Amino acid sequence: MILQNQMKKKVIFLFLFIVLVTGIIYLLAQVENKQVTANSILSGVEAVIYKSPSCGCCVGFNAEIQRIGVKTEMIATEDMQAVKDRYNIPRNMESCHTMVIGNYFIEGHIPFEVIEKLLTEKPDIDGIALPNMPAGTPGMPGIKSGAYDIYQLKDGVSSIYMSI
Repeated sequence: MILQNQMKKKVIFLFLFIVLVTGIIYLLAQVENKQVTANSILSGVEAVIYKSPSCGCCVGFNAEIQRIGVKTEMIATEDMQAVKDRYNIPRNMESCHTMVIGNYFIEGHIPFEVIEKLLTEKPDIDGIALPNMPAGTPGMPGIKSGAYDIYQLKDGVSSIYMSI
């Protein structure tokens, strides 16, 4: 009986400890989220995201970019190739979704600091692209395993914009 009571106390203590640690982690994440939102030049920017109706990672990207304050309109289309053609995005630069902010297209799961750089510097290009769907990028599960090469495009011609 005494052993059972000691075991119950240990289980209750462990449970309370886990709840406390989880709560602290949650609160720290909320503080970090508020700082990212408050400091982002993307806060209040309007964007249109074109995606396939069945794409789930595009929904994840949209949720993450909205979290930092971007106001998005999401357009599901069965003809994503028409969107890629409209913005002159070469096949080897394509990803699953295309976002448009002002006069720029943003192709794929590009990290937000790159989009901030684009909108701050305003280079004379048509847009930027991160081909495919690399792990660890906004909206994509997994861990970053190497540098992301982001390309700039002008009239369908690509060159490295930056690597992060």
